[in-house]
Amino acid sequence: MKKDKTHIHWYPGHIAKAERKLKEQLSLVDAVIEVLDARLPLSSIYDNISGLLNQKPRFLLINKSDLVDKNELDKFIKYLKNTFELTVISTTSKNSKDLNIIVKEAVRLAEPKIQAIMAKGLLRRPARIMIVGLPNVGKSSIINKLTHSSKTKTGAKAGVTRQQQWVRINPELELLDTPGIIPMKQEDQERARKLAFVNSVGENAYSNDLVARELLSCLDEKQTQVFKQYYNIENDLTLENIAISRKWMKQGQEPDIERTSGYILKDFREGKIGKFILDKLP
Repeated sequence: MKKDKTHIHWYPGHIAKAERKLKEQLSLVDAVIEVLDARLPLSSIYDNISGLLNQKPRFLLINKSDLVDKNELDKFIKYLKNTFELTVISTTSKNSKDLNIIVKEAVRLAEPKIQAIMAKGLLRRPARIMIVGLPNVGKSSIINKLTHSSKTKTGAKAGVTRQQQWVRINPELELLDTPGIIPMKQEDQERARKLAFVNSVGENAYSNDLVARELLSCLDEKQTQVFKQYYNIENDLTLENIAISRKWMKQGQEPDIERTSGYILKDFREGKIGKFILDKLP
């Protein structure tokens, strides 16, 4: 990756390698949990996920729901359910209240595969699942959430390398704890910048000031007012005005745009400014 003032770049070679690894792992599992970012419930979907998973059963898990408005997120959940005809569950790493719901849905999706195995005269085994999603949507936090009380790791199975371990969630479910990351091959720069807003694109792929300016420009009227209130801005919402308001100045009293950009992105990603969904329903 390289920095560019106007575009966000990442390498197709990395994408191909990650997709090959994912396909190898898919043969080991019965079902897939695709994790999305609640702030980008549409933009964090991998376009060719059905083809990549070869129709492997899956459901959508919208993570970081604590960072967005619940009523707004419910509209996206309804849209996703109707559009993809999949189960959609919202979650957060803050608590484990929905843990049983997630586990039950994974087991349900794996049941046809298990029944097919039993029809061949084999004994029933636990469902096997894998978690996939774009970088930084919270796959690790979901894995930690599922395995928090799990102490039993099963041994290596046929076709599994030494680096791949199965974690027993309960007697009905096992998790492959080396999930394939799906990086997105994205030529749409608007979407790429949205992914940069939530840190789903490595920081080496873009300039902070470019992404911070794009973040400010994509806000709707209500979101703009929330930003203005947080940074105590009365005039236009710009990097320069935020720098002046927060006294983030260079020597010579010029606004420190790089420092300001970094703080804006950090504040937004940590949910300090407010609860925002940056996608728009079609």
